[in-house]
Amino acid sequence: MTEAELYTLYKGVYVPSHLHPPQSLKYFEDFTFRPDDIVIATYPKSGTTWMQEIVPLIMSGGDPASVETLPNWDRVPWLEEHRACVLNLEQRPSPRLFSTHFHYRMMPASFFEVKPKVIYIMRNPKDVFTSSFHYYGITSFLVQPGPQSEFLEKFLNGKVMFGSWFDHVKGWLDADNNKRIMYICYEEMAMDLKGSVGRIAQFLEKPLSAEVIEKIADRCLFKNMKKNNMSNYSVVPQEFMDQTKSEFLRKGVAGDWKNQLTAAEVEYFDRFYKDKMRDVKYEFVWDLD
Repeated sequence: MTEAELYTLYKGVYVPSHLHPPQSLKYFEDFTFRPDDIVIATYPKSGTTWMQEIVPLIMSGGDPASVETLPNWDRVPWLEEHRACVLNLEQRPSPRLFSTHFHYRMMPASFFEVKPKVIYIMRNPKDVFTSSFHYYGITSFLVQPGPQSEFLEKFLNGKVMFGSWFDHVKGWLDADNNKRIMYICYEEMAMDLKGSVGRIAQFLEKPLSAEVIEKIADRCLFKNMKKNNMSNYSVVPQEFMDQTKSEFLRKGVAGDWKNQLTAAEVEYFDRFYKDKMRDVKYEFVWDLD
């Protein structure tokens, strides 16, 4: 099926129509934030599921029930998705936990007025591309990726769900209220998960003992997360996500793009990246070469 059949063009970016009907987009626009809300913001395939495991465990002091009793899309719901409308989020006690894939400029008016805390996760775009290529291939609500070279063109030019990775990252890095935003890279978490959990806990003003931090980090190792049926998307019906083709939690590593992209594609990607990101001052931890 085509983009026109599967996607809605919303504020200049594609969103999957199945997950984002008009009523859920309206709900998002009208949503009222609280100052102590916590928002996990990501471009898709950048570590959202990982953070949806880490943050509830931090806020619960390491209690595993926080990630074992609800699937992650209800535990830390996407505000722009259809599920948000039926979860009675207004009645949830503070601090509430939310996710969003939207660009900074797409956030609702209340977000800019209240300025909740945000954890923004970034990932090497080559790995984002690689993960997206496999993910699109197992879903029925996204346009199939087709040949890798064609999907690469779409990805680099923002003709994929949630638009341009470059615009998404640059928009959030340039956010006005960035003192309330914690920026962290997927690669930092992969290199030092325990240290990353400690930093996140500090940002969230949730003091935890070294023992609890270690327990959370161990729980959030990729191999352990894959066992959590509330996080590995195994409860999603096969007609929507066919994990016999590729697992949703596939590898959980940094640098898998080296197994995916050809030398010519890497060179093309690098040229595109350097042009798009030439004015960005943020020091990313990934090595694009």
